[in-house]
Amino acid sequence: MDSATEYRKAVKKTLKSGRIFYVCRDLERAVAGLSCNIPNFFIITNQSPLSQKYSKVYSNIKTIKSKKLFDTHELLALPQVKKLITKKDFVLVFKNTNLIESLCQKNNWKLLNPQASLAAQAEEKISQVKFLGPLKKYLPNVKIVLGKDLKWRGKKFILQYNRAHTGAGTFLISSAKQLEQIKKDFPNREIRISDFIEGPFFTNNNCVWDKKIMLGNINFQITGLFPFTDNPFATVGNDWALPHRTLNEKLFNQYIKIVGKVGQKLGQAGWKGLYGIDTVLETKTGKIFLIEINARQPASTTYESQLQQTIGINHDGLTIFEAHVGALLKIKNKYQLIKIIDGAQIIQRITKKITKLKNPVKNKNYNFIKYNNTKIGADLMRIQSLSGIMKNPKQLNENGKHILKYTNSSKELKIEN
Repeated sequence: MDSATEYRKAVKKTLKSGRIFYVCRDLERAVAGLSCNIPNFFIITNQSPLSQKYSKVYSNIKTIKSKKLFDTHELLALPQVKKLITKKDFVLVFKNTNLIESLCQKNNWKLLNPQASLAAQAEEKISQVKFLGPLKKYLPNVKIVLGKDLKWRGKKFILQYNRAHTGAGTFLISSAKQLEQIKKDFPNREIRISDFIEGPFFTNNNCVWDKKIMLGNINFQITGLFPFTDNPFATVGNDWALPHRTLNEKLFNQYIKIVGKVGQKLGQAGWKGLYGIDTVLETKTGKIFLIEINARQPASTTYESQLQQTIGINHDGLTIFEAHVGALLKIKNKYQLIKIIDGAQIIQRITKKITKLKNPVKNKNYNFIKYNNTKIGADLMRIQSLSGIMKNPKQLNENGKHILKYTNSSKELKIEN
């Protein structure tokens, strides 16, 4: 019996007569479950161009039509959603919160995600240092200080607030002047500071499943690349091809050691399912430093799972999303993950100069996902490719340069109205 068939049988046995309802603000977070080998899998999400497109193909998507885009907890509180989910069913969300836990408890729903308090402890910048304990040796010389105690010591450093995502709460401090306003505004707020490490970023999606740490596919984390963002620390994409051209065996082993240690720490604390780590490779020394733990389903999970199904090397395995669900359902782990060594995606975020994009003509080489966001820094369009797009950590290759054309309204492109 192949892995996919065996996995489906195990999921059905665990669910019995119940179903899995993935409730999410953005359909993109959950679409990996549609084409994977997950039976009785349903999605509840906001109506959007993407959900309308997928609803024509999949009947197990329930879209909520409204002028407002509901957050996950707001969707869970809607009367029509309460009628859909029964006590026999399971609820899955992108990122758990105390409010989501409270809603599920109130309605007697079985929430699959790990506890929100554990996720916060491992992911938030301040508590993360304490959570890591001895493993903080992998961090780049980190300290927790009050805003009023910040000092300029003549050397660049990284400053981070406790809660932030995609680089929004991370700042490079390069002068005493930058600290003046912070000290004035947040004198008693705890702030994380660490050495500034110069080099490329690498990340991957992993799974704690049945006391085992399943190591996902490493990718180069595209960060701060102009014109996709104005923020030098904003994550704008992933390239699964570049690490296999730039990292040698020694560096791979160094990376795997850090991922495994963090996974073991999470598992010992009671974690199940997906987690991601972000690292930076110091160019001068060749040492890899841990910079973040994502105690949740990382955003790149969906496209990685789709790549695994499309261009995977070993087909008798599971996608990372399937592993996530298997772990949360506490199915016995007898599986391996599908390996990939190619593929990429990049996001055009809203910047001061790029606030709108027209619809590009369909191209068989790329998949386009547009968003209706308006805030600076928010996603505007995601472009996905089966091939890598980076020549090196700072430059696009020819494929990437072609994608660059789709991030503006160039007259040389045919545009759909």
